[in-house]
Amino acid sequence: MFKSLYHKYKEIILFAFFGGLTTLVNVVAYFISSRLCRLNVIAGTMIAWALAVLFAYITNRKYVFQSKNTTVKSVTMEFGAFISSRLLTGLLDLAIMYVFVKLLDQNDVVIKIISNIIIIISNYLLSRLLVFKQHHTKD
Repeated sequence: MFKSLYHKYKEIILFAFFGGLTTLVNVVAYFISSRLCRLNVIAGTMIAWALAVLFAYITNRKYVFQSKNTTVKSVTMEFGAFISSRLLTGLLDLAIMYVFVKLLDQNDVVIKIISNIIIIISNYLLSRLLVFKQHHTKD
């Protein structure tokens, strides 16, 4: 039973698993940047975002969507689409952090976790529908 459910929902399960790890990368990088390196909220968020996006691309390409792109051109286009979609959700992350931390004076780590839940859902939809779409086409 679990095996058939896993195969049916494999992509979503793997995306959730690696999304969780990506969130961990994002939160830890933010914590190190903001607390240990004493960078401001925006700088910490940008560093955390960049590291999380790189981790996400590698894991999404290899494990979640199992991209078959191998040429320099196709990988470059795929990576460009991935970065573009992540820039969009990265801007959303910045906006959430700015509004809730800077303007509304909420706890930055709590808001970072909540923001990442929203970002993971958005990233799955963008990756599935736009970035790795060739994986879902029928021959």
